[in-house]
Amino acid sequence: MSRSHVRSAAAVLGLLALVASACGDDRATTRSVSATTTTTSTARLGPVIDPGDGGDYDPQLDPADFVDVIDNPYLPMPVGAHWRYQGESDGEVETVDITVTGERRQVMGISAFVIRDTVTVGGQMVEDTLDWFAQDVAGNVWYLGEDVKDYDGGQVVSTAGSWEAGVGGARPGIVMPAAPEVGEVHRQEYLPGEAEDMMEVLDVGAALDVAAGQYREVVVTRDWTPLDPDTVEEKHYARGVGKIREEKVAGGGGFVELIEVTFGS
Repeated sequence: MSRSHVRSAAAVLGLLALVASACGDDRATTRSVSATTTTTSTARLGPVIDPGDGGDYDPQLDPADFVDVIDNPYLPMPVGAHWRYQGESDGEVETVDITVTGERRQVMGISAFVIRDTVTVGGQMVEDTLDWFAQDVAGNVWYLGEDVKDYDGGQVVSTAGSWEAGVGGARPGIVMPAAPEVGEVHRQEYLPGEAEDMMEVLDVGAALDVAAGQYREVVVTRDWTPLDPDTVEEKHYARGVGKIREEKVAGGGGFVELIEVTFGS
C-alpha cells in the first residue's frame, strides 16, 4: 500500500490519547486467532496499539487460522475482481486499477492472495505493485507485504516501500477488521523506516455518492504514516464493494474514486 503514505502529526498525538484512554497502561498486541473460536469477541483480534511505539508490536500468526477466501464485507477480494478508480494528482488525471490475480504467494506459511495495483498519472505508469493479503477465520483481512515498482519515463526508478512479513523484521498488519468500530486503530504494516502505514476507523455508517453509484453503510478510515507525518488520507469502503474513494485531506491534494467494478466468478 505504498501509494497511501498519507498521515499527520496531529492525528498521531490524538490517537495516542485515544489509545491511552481505551487501554490504560497496557499495550495491546495481536494474538493468533483460534481456529476453534468464532465468537463475537474474536472478530476484533487485530491490534489496537500505541501509534507512537512499534516496539511491542509483534503479531504471531498461525497459518491454520487463515481461510481460503477474502470475503470481508468491506474488503471482498474474489479472484478475477477488478476495480478502476479515477481522480487527480497534482492537477493531472490519475487512474488506479486493482485486480485480484488468482495467483498466490506463501508468506509466513500463509497462502496469500496476490493483488495487482497499478497507477497512471497523465497517461504514464508511475507505480506497479503486487500486494499480498489473507483473511483469518474471524474475518480480519491481513496485509502480508508488497512488491513495489515506481516508474519514471517507463523505467523502474525505485522499489522503496517493498516489504514481506517475517523478513528483515517486517510484521503484518490489518487493513480491514472483521467488524469495524469507531475509534479502532490498527497498524496495517510494520517495517521500521520503510513501511509503517496505520489507520483509524472514523465512521461505520456514512453515505457517499461516487461515479460508480450511491452507497450507504460506508466505513470511513483515516490513514497516515509516521514516515510522512504531515500527510493524511481518508478512505471510504462500501459493503459488498470495497474501497470506493480515497482523498488526501492534509499535506496536499488529490483524490481517486471508484468509476467501475467487476467481480469474477
